[in-house]
Parts: sequence; C-alpha cells; structure tokens
Amino acid sequence: MPLGQDVAANLPFLRRYARALTGSQATGDAFVRATLEAALADEELKASLGGGRIPLYAAFNKVWSSAYMDADAGDIASGEHEIGAQAKLGAITPLSRQALLLTTLEDFSTAQAAQIMQMEASEIETLVAEAISEIDREQATSVLIIEDEPLISMQLEDLVSGIGHEICGTAATRTQAQEVVEKKMPGLVLADIQLADGSSGLDAVDDILAIAKVPVIFITAYPERLLTGDRPEPTYLVTKPFQEQTVRAAISQALFFGSTRPLD
Repeated sequence: MPLGQDVAANLPFLRRYARALTGSQATGDAFVRATLEAALADEELKASLGGGRIPLYAAFNKVWSSAYMDADAGDIASGEHEIGAQAKLGAITPLSRQALLLTTLEDFSTAQAAQIMQMEASEIETLVAEAISEIDREQATSVLIIEDEPLISMQLEDLVSGIGHEICGTAATRTQAQEVVEKKMPGLVLADIQLADGSSGLDAVDDILAIAKVPVIFITAYPERLLTGDRPEPTYLVTKPFQEQTVRAAISQALFFGSTRPLD
C-alpha cells in the first residue's frame, strides 16, 4: 500500500487517541496535524510511517511529548476548559494515562505500547497500574445510558455500577433520554449513535448539552464514520464490541476533563 494511503487509513484512529489524550477535538487534531507536518519536513520520519499504526503513533508520541513537556498550557490549549485540563494533567502522571489509552482504547499490546512510547514493557505495565489507581480515585457520578440493544445496555449498567457510579436512567430512544433528563441531569452520558425508533444518539446528546455541559462517550460499531475531521465530532468514542477496560478508561478520561470546567 502506498505510504499516503497507509497513513490515511490509520488517521481516524490516531485522531480518536489524540482527542482522548488531550480531552479536546481541536487540540487533538492540532497534534495530529503537527505530526504530519513534522513527517513532511523530516524524510527519515516520513519513511518510518510506512509500517502501519505503530510507527504512526510513535511519531505522534514524539511530537506530543515534546510539546507537552516544553509548552505552557496556554500554548497548547485554546480555552479555559482546555487550559485547566492541561494544568491538571501535569499533576497526575500523563504518561500513565497515555499507556492506559494505548492498551485499552487503541487495543495495542503492552509490547506495542512500549515500542510507541520507547519504554520497556515492564514500565508500561507499571504506568497502566498507576492509571487504574487514579481511575479508582475518581469521584462517583450519575450516568445516563442511551442504548437500544437491551443486552448491551445491561452490560453497561453492570460495568458502570461496578466501578462505583450510579445509573440515573437508561433510554432506547431520543424521547426516552429527554424524559430521564427531565427528572435528573446525569453527570456522564454513554450513548449509542443509532437508536431503536430511528432517532439519533447524536441528537439526544445535543438535547442534553443544550441544557448543561456534560461529559459524553459515544459507543458505535463504526467510529471511523465520525472521525473525518470535517465537522465538530465526539471527543470520546468506544468501538463495539467493546472491552470493559476500554469503557472504564474512557469514563475516567471523560470525567477527568469534565471535572476541570471552570465553576460558574
């Protein structure tokens, strides 16, 4: 496969990772663009990208690590929310979150994550353990599950309850989601894209976000359809079928960035 096609095929997933890592579509996409620009300016780096996802993520890691370590939060972030998130990241071992996202959200093995981050596999295992400890210290919140497949909805209920969160309601349609929110505003939303009556999970979430800014995780079988870079897109995406660790990592990340919003 030509280099350009190889890189393009993996870009949607790199965008997903970058957005989850930074907590922002704009910031994540900016780091992806910076990675591609660096590759265009460096023939050796460009040539290294021909081996699939691992070298592409490794190139991104170099750009992100350099900018993250050398730049002030205000240089990387564009708003109060992102500045707060970047400042907080600096205090809670960002490398451990990076290792966790690589091995859960992006489904790399420990050895592959070590290759991407240029570390030993044992170091990655330690970082992942640290990230899980941080997850366990997250404040519990109430969760709305918007999902039209009963078995998946029950699986998500068990998962969310098992890590200490409350289920404030479940919904299989946009209308049901509105009814739940009328009774109680959730602290987090897990939403499918296609719902039972043909309504859209995107529209259901828009209804909620029009009332309050709540962290949202979309769960879909086709994440690449939402990661084109052509319009505002979800920051947090989990692919069906999902693993418990993947959802758990996404919840932790979404709550972490959601908790850094300035107080009104």
